[in-house]
Amino acid sequence: MLRLLAAITLLLSIILTILVTIACSVPIIVAGIIKLLLPVPAVWRAVSAFCNFMMYCWCEGLAILLYLNPRLKWDVEGLERLNKKNWYLLICNHHSWADIVVLCVLFRKHIPMNKYFLKQQLAWVPFIGLACWALDMPFMKRYSRSYLIRHPERRGKDVETTRRSCEKFRAHPTTIVNFVEGSRFTEDKRQQTRSPYQNLLPPKAAGIAMALNVLGEQFDKLLNVSLCYPENDKTPFYDMLSGKLTRIVVRVNLVPVDAELHGDYVNDKNFKRRFQLWLNTLWKDKDEQINNIKSSYKNAGQ
Repeated sequence: MLRLLAAITLLLSIILTILVTIACSVPIIVAGIIKLLLPVPAVWRAVSAFCNFMMYCWCEGLAILLYLNPRLKWDVEGLERLNKKNWYLLICNHHSWADIVVLCVLFRKHIPMNKYFLKQQLAWVPFIGLACWALDMPFMKRYSRSYLIRHPERRGKDVETTRRSCEKFRAHPTTIVNFVEGSRFTEDKRQQTRSPYQNLLPPKAAGIAMALNVLGEQFDKLLNVSLCYPENDKTPFYDMLSGKLTRIVVRVNLVPVDAELHGDYVNDKNFKRRFQLWLNTLWKDKDEQINNIKSSYKNAGQ
């Protein structure tokens, strides 16, 4: 009986999520077409505001779907000092597709609407590319180390391109989100990367360093977010859709964006080492924090 109920809940959740996404994304795509046809600053600002509102509606729709699960409990700390009028760089561990839903739902009323740095290839994906462009999400063209060795004239071009695409964020408060592990955590990936952490993959410093280099002076604070699903650690996204998710634990730490976090990560080797050490230390603390959360719920019998 419980399996049947879970299957029905899963089907309904998928259908409702698709409907909510379509209802919010179609107006965004239409607005994006208007933005393409009328490249006027006043029109662009109005379109961006409308698209942000539609993304907020999408987040509200996801929140309603989560609240339909009476078993789900939230354990959240650190929202008190957040402000929708500030600029934030948000970094987070990445355990599941559920993470994006959690971030959108949890922060929708506390900080400016989330913007994700995207690979440039996504710009050409039908519908998705146009919707993300209309939402002012910056597309980054990154070059590998081997490519830069063969084409040294391209060095720094990715930063400059990102800087130009992010200029619009200076006009209104924005939250930039970066999953610095670069991939969702699995035990196999942890072993393959020889991660020194129990719950995390090694962080990739280049992306966050680039973001700080592009908009470092704009960011009021860095939001260091830790996510954990202590009772649904294996399949949190599936459990979320099937109504089995019982607890979401979130810890939010505000980290000052000091001057030593600004620098040329590509060309300054000393800054690169310092930045990597800072981020690795942050990740070590995050790993211990997640361990403590899991232990506390385990000892309490969950």
